[in-house]
Amino acid sequence: MGILCAEIEPYLFIGKQGSGLLMCYDVVIIGAGPAGLTAGIYARSKMMNALILDSGRVGGQLVSLYPEKGIHNYPGFETIQARKLSDKLYAQAESMGCEIREFEKVNEINNGEEELIVVTNKNTYHAKSVVIAIGMGSFKPKKMEVPGEDELTGKGVSYILPSKEELVGKKVTMFGGGNSAIDMALIADSVTDTSIVHRRADFRADESTVNNLKNSAVKAYMNSSLVSINGTDKVESVTIKQDDKEIVIPTDLAIINIGISADLDDLKQWDIELNDDGLVKVDFDMSTNRPGIFACGDVVSYPGKYKQITTACGEATTAIFMAYKFAKKPYWA
Repeated sequence: MGILCAEIEPYLFIGKQGSGLLMCYDVVIIGAGPAGLTAGIYARSKMMNALILDSGRVGGQLVSLYPEKGIHNYPGFETIQARKLSDKLYAQAESMGCEIREFEKVNEINNGEEELIVVTNKNTYHAKSVVIAIGMGSFKPKKMEVPGEDELTGKGVSYILPSKEELVGKKVTMFGGGNSAIDMALIADSVTDTSIVHRRADFRADESTVNNLKNSAVKAYMNSSLVSINGTDKVESVTIKQDDKEIVIPTDLAIINIGISADLDDLKQWDIELNDDGLVKVDFDMSTNRPGIFACGDVVSYPGKYKQITTACGEATTAIFMAYKFAKKPYWA
């Protein structure tokens, strides 16, 4: 019988894999968005040997969907750019000793001999516990599915807001009605002519965000649907329908922010129990149906759940403390 993962101390090498040494981690965290990075920070505060894996770049939706967006409700910052918040979480996790690996996709989470074996597209890792914090998985922005959208993507059609410098002198039209869409419209409005188009009579964003929009120069088209995006080699205008009347809005940059399509098929491969929403079913302590595996962030759903960065961070805190109890088995647990 080989050495059991549960019997060894953190940082102790237990064998060889290829030409490298094999390490047993106290916790492997899957996902490097706000939830995953917070989990890593709390794991290191408990002196847990922590590995964070992400199939893409560190930052999750903060950097992939709205890097320029201002975040106004994260405690400690009156306003902070999404990209900068991600950078701060990343820097803190690294400074505390988290091992972070990007572009490494987890394919399997297998049961070992008193351990969990995490198999990725690059390596195999042994761990005493696992925390799943993959957000909405391999997500991609939802499309409007109108003429001109696919043809002009990258030629004026975008799903994220470029930097302010790239907006100067361009007419911007934003599509969406949530906090992200309005925040991005306000950013664009600070440097150029901006419009926002929403299909309903009311925005679904926070009241304070809507109030900021009302006090700006952004022109809002409510109860409006996108008919087409027009142009040959680049976007020249968009056609919308409002009250059965078509309106052409001169546009250089059409920004679409109407949500994301999630891909959470990995959860089925990991034998994780899902609820009716297709998200991870957890107990009050963020535990899943598999012993030693916990989950947090947008990938988790339960009655009363409200998807916010602060919610994800709070769940990550709980998940790590429970992973600590599972992995370390302190006398007081």
